[in-house]
Amino acid sequence: MSFYPYLARRSAQALLVLWSAFTASFVLLQLLPGDALLIKFLSPELGLGPQEVADIRAAYGADQPVWQQYWHSLTGFVSGNFGYSLQAGVPVSHGLATSLTPTLRLAGLGFALAVVLALVLALLAQLAPWRWLRGALYALPSVFVSVPVFWLGIVLIQLVSFRLGWIPVINPGKWQGLVLPTLTLAIPIAAPLAQILLRNVDEVLTQPFVAVARAKGAPRLWLLLRHVAGNAALPMLTMAGVLFGELLGGAVVTEAVFGLNGLGSLTQQAVGNQDSAVLQAVVVISATAFVLINLAVDLLYPLFDPRLRNRLGV
Repeated sequence: MSFYPYLARRSAQALLVLWSAFTASFVLLQLLPGDALLIKFLSPELGLGPQEVADIRAAYGADQPVWQQYWHSLTGFVSGNFGYSLQAGVPVSHGLATSLTPTLRLAGLGFALAVVLALVLALLAQLAPWRWLRGALYALPSVFVSVPVFWLGIVLIQLVSFRLGWIPVINPGKWQGLVLPTLTLAIPIAAPLAQILLRNVDEVLTQPFVAVARAKGAPRLWLLLRHVAGNAALPMLTMAGVLFGELLGGAVVTEAVFGLNGLGSLTQQAVGNQDSAVLQAVVVISATAFVLINLAVDLLYPLFDPRLRNRLGV
């Protein structure tokens, strides 16, 4: 197998996942009870007549058959047209333009910090001088992986903001206000990454090439960084891509806890108003980010795995 067929196959799989996510979200939103357009525009406060409401439904395309609505939405998403927000009355892309950047910033910082925390925890567990400390460090990811995101956010606010007074709750600085949300996102994601890394480090340490390096007198820290880290990090790389989807979901919850204006608040408003166009755009964008991260992991994997690199001829 060469690299280009591998790239084509992975790209085709990514497109299939995106199409499946779009189709599933469209079907589920169509099955929601009630008609959001009628609920909003038939309100007596607006004073609109039946013909005016029918014209509005035609403008939104709600009077078309379901298959035409599906095709129109699909072609619109492919061309970058996400439709119009029912609540705001403006293109969905306008709301996404202001909400997407804060969420991507928070998710990116949380993802980077989660990887750093996992690496540091694994390194400390291997270098711990006492057995009890090493056992505690090994048990720590199991504790953090079961912590709900919203509970962790509330605890950090109570501890860091109210008790210690390090970060103000009201009007914090631009980057200062990201410290607690980033920690809230990173800790639950770092836990499974650290679990996988610790288990794989133990497995790699039993390999013959590690025993040879030890026999040559290699220091433990140099041995871990030079011989063990690269081999043990491969499964963590795969898991990191999978967990990115969970991180996006956690970002929505975290934004609600800390009152941040991002995709979380946009999604919350869209759910309350049954704004289908916004909800579908959020689902597709989240799926796109998830697919792109996993595609990048698949393409980077040959750089870290010589066996796959030789098989692909790269």
